[in-house]
Amino acid sequence: MMPLLITIAILLVAVSALLVFPWKTGKTADRAALNRAFYQARLRELEQDNAPEQAKEREQMVAELQHTLLNDIPVEAQTDTGKASGTYGPLILAIVALAVVSTGVYLKTSGFLQVQAWKRVTRETPRLLQRVMDPAARPLGVEDLSRLGLGLRTRLQDDPDNVQAWQMLGRIGMVLNNADTATQAFARAWALAPQNRAVAQDYAEALTRSGDPADNQRGGEMLRELLRADHTDTRTLGLLAFNAFEQQRYQEAIGAWQILLRLLPENDDRRMIIERSIAQAKVDAGMDSVKLTVTITLAPETLRALPERGAVFVSLMDGDSPVPVAVKKLPLGHFPLTVSLDDANAMMPGKTLLSVRRGRIKVRVSRSEDAAPKPGDWLGESEIIKLPAQRPVVVKVSQRQP
Repeated sequence: MMPLLITIAILLVAVSALLVFPWKTGKTADRAALNRAFYQARLRELEQDNAPEQAKEREQMVAELQHTLLNDIPVEAQTDTGKASGTYGPLILAIVALAVVSTGVYLKTSGFLQVQAWKRVTRETPRLLQRVMDPAARPLGVEDLSRLGLGLRTRLQDDPDNVQAWQMLGRIGMVLNNADTATQAFARAWALAPQNRAVAQDYAEALTRSGDPADNQRGGEMLRELLRADHTDTRTLGLLAFNAFEQQRYQEAIGAWQILLRLLPENDDRRMIIERSIAQAKVDAGMDSVKLTVTITLAPETLRALPERGAVFVSLMDGDSPVPVAVKKLPLGHFPLTVSLDDANAMMPGKTLLSVRRGRIKVRVSRSEDAAPKPGDWLGESEIIKLPAQRPVVVKVSQRQP
């Protein structure tokens, strides 16, 4: 930058010199010199004429010539004095105007001010990063976040493989509602660390919030892949539910939110928001919650062998997958027992009772209260039923798990 400024200064001096030089020798000074030269030449001519009869005429001509020269000298002296005092004013104004215009054009076209602002932001980046990492520090405002984003982009030019910096830049883009910055930053972070679950969730969230339907679909695919790897991850479930709801896949959204409700603690503040979202999804889908009533009875031998403590598991199977469509766990109590299954008991997003046309009810009485069957558990199973069932399904528990 400094060599460029020096070069500009030298050029301005050179142009100013070109303006000053013609003013050094004015036309009036040349005219005075010519008058004097003409006077001397005319005197020599008169002296060369030695005719006596012309002496009086020569004296008269010399007097007239001197008179003419004297008349010219005051005018020229006045003109020279005026020029010395007045003609340099416009010259100085022209030089100043040249400097001002040149400086203005440079500042307007060179991006000098932007470069200086960028340098200031770069110097502030460590301080802003420290504020972000300090929970007790004052939160960053919109302007601070914008400057931090610019500083991070500058750093990433020198360190393009910094996954954490790309993640932070993406989160800043999300906060500032800059979808392009967020999506591109998270995509870069995911390309560098495709096995990092948090990075993949960030990228999927950015795709979900994008205005491009193709991005929304890609985000949903990523979230379903993540859920297959860990079906108890609450963040993945929440993002998948939001993604499905935005794409009007209401059953999938309801299923994901219902599973999330089972995973969250009873005192979690998010439960109320999720329950409202489920209700809204049902209204938008134009459906009510489907309920299936099950009446459980025990065979005499089962009743005699019933443990004092245990649990009852009621499952709806669709016959296609070993994973139940819905499961309900109850403490062991008195029989016969009547329970109901609904979408709140669904096991997989998008797989609700409304989506099942035919199924079978399985009941297991477990003394270990373990979700996996154990030897000694008592089992019962219904016939294949059509759903939605108009009457309660009766299941008799009479078989022993080998």
